[in-house]
Amino acid sequence: QVQLVESGGGLVQAGGSLRLSCAASGNRFSISAMGWYRQAPGKQRELVAAITSGGITNYRDSVKGRFTISRDNTKNTMYLQMNSLEPEDTAVYYCNALVDFKPTWGQGTQVTVSS
Repeated sequence: QVQLVESGGGLVQAGGSLRLSCAASGNRFSISAMGWYRQAPGKQRELVAAITSGGITNYRDSVKGRFTISRDNTKNTMYLQMNSLEPEDTAVYYCNALVDFKPTWGQGTQVTVSS
């Protein structure tokens, strides 16, 4: 079974930066689109950023100019560079990927931004 593992979350002050990673591991698999989602308590899960295997990106309006999504297809790893973090960015961040055409989720990593 393919597993997605996020890392890089933590506690940071407003204005700080974090870099999230999502690594896919397994036997043989193919990943098409990947994306970062986040969910705060009592709120719907929302798309933060997405990237296709061809490098086409899409960002939520509130993170444009602050976050950068990227991926290393050789390493089957996706990254989310988060700069100028705001308290509103506080949430559990989830990695999502189409693995052999199957939507797959990571376990999530907590990002907390203090004011």
